[in-house]
Amino acid sequence: MKPLIGVGMVGYAFMGRVHSQAWRNVTAFFDLPVTPSMAVLSGRSEDHAAAAAAALGWAAVETDWRELVARDDVQIVDICTPGDSHAEIAIAALEAGKHVLCEKPLANTVAEAEAMTAAASKAAARGVRSMVAFNYRRVPAIALARRYVAEGRLGEIRHVRAQYLQDWIVDPEFPLVWRLQKDKAGSGALGDIGAHIVDTAQFVTGQLLTGVSALTETFVKERPLAEGASGLAGGSRTDGRGQVTVDDAALFIGRFDGGALGSFEATRFATGRKNALRLEINGSLGSLAFDFEAMNELWFHDEAQADAGFRRILVTEPGHPYMDAWWPPGHGLGYEHTFTHEVKDFLEAIAAGTDPSPSFEDGLRVQRVLAAVEESAANASRWTPL
Repeated sequence: MKPLIGVGMVGYAFMGRVHSQAWRNVTAFFDLPVTPSMAVLSGRSEDHAAAAAAALGWAAVETDWRELVARDDVQIVDICTPGDSHAEIAIAALEAGKHVLCEKPLANTVAEAEAMTAAASKAAARGVRSMVAFNYRRVPAIALARRYVAEGRLGEIRHVRAQYLQDWIVDPEFPLVWRLQKDKAGSGALGDIGAHIVDTAQFVTGQLLTGVSALTETFVKERPLAEGASGLAGGSRTDGRGQVTVDDAALFIGRFDGGALGSFEATRFATGRKNALRLEINGSLGSLAFDFEAMNELWFHDEAQADAGFRRILVTEPGHPYMDAWWPPGHGLGYEHTFTHEVKDFLEAIAAGTDPSPSFEDGLRVQRVLAAVEESAANASRWTPL
């Protein structure tokens, strides 16, 4: 029998469902040194949380996350709440000696992210581990792209192009959900999906952004209040409509510390695009291209065979990252598997006593990029160093 490690999860909506799937199934595919026990789920509504716990496989329910953190059967706290609560929960959990997995972006502000990172550093000295949940690092094709860059197969990195395109709020009558309110979400497309392409680009290239010049826009400036919303959202009128207080789209260029130039686009108004996280990297010896809407494929161009152009690599072979635990070659994986890989890596780091990646420090670096983008956009695209 492997030793059990108790998990308490705060939040049970979309992210809670995919995290639950990962905790529930990770040991069915990966031989881990510990076995996660889905001890308790926390949500503000006891009835709703109890229904979610029964559906998702959690053994108990708490309506106060502080009670979850204090439980003796919880050694890991998994934070799947909106960004406005990340700092308070994470810091309390770390100070209580609990390992923390926190959804992205790490926080809503740089100051919050700095406080979380400081708490994580102090906790690490006591053997308490923390990780921010940038799940796209765990796409096998993206992990393979990182391997190719690290091996020097692209040579000197010169260009990075990153996009994250969605269309789920194109309808102006889509309600004013929490992701469209700055006090809860921190920012809009920039933080929600732009954070992913910033982290993915820095992860794959192994380089950090040093400055940005940006534009942001809110195309639909007010929306109907979400059903069941209590009170009036920030800037709301009495006719049941409220102000959208975040960006709908963000565009920015940047420079990396290795000399590469980058262009980034994050929008929830790309009509017809559902979840198109795209990355292209051009180097002196070759190029890589990836699109999450074809997530089991990586396109690679080797300059030594210049007349061949890009070739398609089906990332399903046992030698590809994570793939030896799954299906025969050609049998593709899906979105949910990235979270299973995330949980696997986190549990292995905890058991080994090593710091997992991406760390809260990595999350802070992304937060600083997001803040620089907002500052630049507010100042007529002025170049903003990091």
